[in-house]
Amino acid sequence: MLSSFFPSSNTPVPAPAQLPELELSGPVLADAFQAMITGCEPLGGVERYIHALKLKHTLFSEALNMGEIDLMTTETFAGLCTFMATVRRRVFDHLHGENFARMKTALAELLSDMKNTHSVDERIAEFCAQFPQDKKHRWVRDLAAEILHNVDPQRYPLMTRWMWDKTANTGVIRELWHGEDVDGSTIELDDGHATFVALRADIGGWLSQNGVYADTIYYVDLLCAQIYANYICAQGGTYLRADFSSPQDPMQYSRRLLGLDGVRQGSSKTRLKTESGASFTIDSNLLNDTGTTHGHS
Repeated sequence: MLSSFFPSSNTPVPAPAQLPELELSGPVLADAFQAMITGCEPLGGVERYIHALKLKHTLFSEALNMGEIDLMTTETFAGLCTFMATVRRRVFDHLHGENFARMKTALAELLSDMKNTHSVDERIAEFCAQFPQDKKHRWVRDLAAEILHNVDPQRYPLMTRWMWDKTANTGVIRELWHGEDVDGSTIELDDGHATFVALRADIGGWLSQNGVYADTIYYVDLLCAQIYANYICAQGGTYLRADFSSPQDPMQYSRRLLGLDGVRQGSSKTRLKTESGASFTIDSNLLNDTGTTHGHS
């Protein structure tokens, strides 16, 4: 198990006492970290990506203010969806009429009692239960995870399926797992909040031991995206083909996983598609820093 020390700047809240012990590979982390540093250089370095993630979190926090969810418009929520890669291609049917009203009710319940992290697994399960329970709606889990993390990243680490999916036995945790015949074995590890807190703690400790002392929670997200991007590339670009096209640069998959490609640079068109297949457009003033966010990605 890697060290669980976190530096003082931009740190998560204290972790629960009972966390699973993870067997993570230091060499895999080191290789991914170097690839991340190198890949970020053409667009201004890691700091610009970290700044982009901060802006994204600020955007979500302001848009999903608990007192204003009832007043949230379709355009505002659709704008947020552009920053969630595994959500934006599937969410369109839930942006209108009674479906959108139910979405807002479910979001309000998900975001209730945010300081109580002990109830988060139950809140996620209840959120998912508001949607059809079939393979076509597996993205709903990602929606819940993205919303929680983007609104309050200190309390809620990124808990999407690409981070760890117990059912599919895939994700960042599998790519980092240290052991014999990892590809041919099943990792018996829950995909609840405690597991993701442990993952972030271990990676955060590794980062601190390797010279990263500030903005740790954002570095963890970026490094995890790099790790899973490496997996996608190793699959020849066939995995998640619906969400990811062939990479044009070393960080394209990482940006998409983190939603930083949500709004096309220099345009009001987004990655969100309408029923006709056309790009959803947003008021450029709606997202304020979105242009900056994308430019910094």
